[in-house]
Amino acid sequence: MTVHEPDDLRPVDLTDDGPPILPDQTADDTDLGWGDWRETDDDARLLEERPPHW
Repeated sequence: MTVHEPDDLRPVDLTDDGPPILPDQTADDTDLGWGDWRETDDDARLLEERPPHW
């Protein structure tokens, strides 16, 4: 006689067809979520505002 646990008899679907459970990034984890403007990469501005001790 074989004894089965309840989880042994439950089918498990291992396909990945559904939507993601959690998004990669939430809305509050962005500049807009913190109320900031979304800025483009402005390397020239960053180099211009570089402190003199760099």
